Amino acid sequence: MRRALGALGAGLLFGLGLVVSGMTDPRNVVAFLDFAGHWSPNLAAVMVGAIAVHFTALRWLGARGYPVVGVDRRPWIDGRLVLGAAIFGAGWGLAGYCPGPAVVALGFGKPSAWAFMAPMLLGLLLGESAARWQSGVGAGAANRLLSRR
Repeated sequence: MRRALGALGAGLLFGLGLVVSGMTDPRNVVAFLDFAGHWSPNLAAVMVGAIAVHFTALRWLGARGYPVVGVDRRPWIDGRLVLGAAIFGAGWGLAGYCPGPAVVALGFGKPSAWAFMAPMLLGLLLGESAARWQSGVGAGAANRLLSRR
């Protein structure tokens, strides 16, 4: 229960930060990505602030002997990572949302957030299906089906 309350508190704090910084408004994100037009550095400032907080938290926790969970130190980049980053970047640039701000915008009932979240969730399901297929679960079923003919 304590862990769930901590996660809820962190999520609420994150959501509040997104609202206060204006990152739930897709126009701010699109303005950040518009290098040829009216570029806005607001998102860059939010990112630098988030990186500073995260960096400080990791150093503080590490110095106190807490295990730093979820930090993958393996330096590997593969095709799946590059493809996923490209799809994420294209969706981010077109919609002006990434998942966190979209969830917060859903809480405010913004229709544009629904227009982003529905394809994102579909993409997650398709990605999961493709991963299962690639790992042999789906391929094995298809091979069994084809061998019956």
